[in-house]
Amino acid sequence: MTCHLVFTYGMGLLKISMASSSIEFVERGHQSSWISLTKWVPPPVKMTSSIVRESIDVSRRRMDVPCLDMLQFHWWDYSNPGYLDALNHLTDLKEEGKIKTVALTNFDTERLRIILENGIPVVSNQVQHSVVDMRPQQKMAELCQLTGVKLITYGTVMGGLLSEKFLDTNLSIPFAGPPLNTPSLQKYKRMVDAWGGWSQFQVLLQTLKRIASKHGVSIPVVAVRYILDQPAVAGSMIGVRLGLAEHIQDTNAIFMLSLDEDDVNSIQEVTKKGKDLLGVIGDCGDEYRR
Repeated sequence: MTCHLVFTYGMGLLKISMASSSIEFVERGHQSSWISLTKWVPPPVKMTSSIVRESIDVSRRRMDVPCLDMLQFHWWDYSNPGYLDALNHLTDLKEEGKIKTVALTNFDTERLRIILENGIPVVSNQVQHSVVDMRPQQKMAELCQLTGVKLITYGTVMGGLLSEKFLDTNLSIPFAGPPLNTPSLQKYKRMVDAWGGWSQFQVLLQTLKRIASKHGVSIPVVAVRYILDQPAVAGSMIGVRLGLAEHIQDTNAIFMLSLDEDDVNSIQEVTKKGKDLLGVIGDCGDEYRR
């Protein structure tokens, strides 16, 4: 089964097809050229050069390319420092022309700093980031700005919770509101509960709706634009389901929207009333390591 993402960056779109757990190909807008990406999540074992090379060769053969445009790397267990060995070997492959860029997924600020201090040239870190989950701006964004590393965000519309569909709903009444019928909706509902609860989330949605109506767009457009305007953020990944929820019109509207000072202040007035998720959950990616 293949799912798809739209990656908003700069002033354009990338359509990303994902097969299994690996990102396979990316199409640049309406161009015919393809960009090869893959995400590598190895088990936390001793990372030898041969293990790394064999894994990357599998991706290169599967995508039929001599060089991967981007390799996104994730590591589950920080108590095992093998991630540095893996990244050093990936850097060797970059220098050999088998990988163009090395990137990270769900690394925290401390480990990102260690990686950079070891001279490993990563270009980005993919992290959960939304108007509810502002953890990347509390620690990581400053390091990224100092070093040039960019943030690629996901969960920016919280699986669809940040939308008109969930505005003015009461999920405490059985069957009264839209069902939380996807893993993403269930996951981000837990994030809402940790942040401030459904009532506070409704205040946020109402605020986003007022701003959206002012600009003639939808709530998700405002939510994504707000995150794209944050320091160090280079792009946002938005999930789509072909034929069901492609969001192309909304995604294009993101690039036309400019939030003014009043908009930003209104959003911040609500978000500052939520709990500090950095203290509740931990830094970026810690939700997967608890």
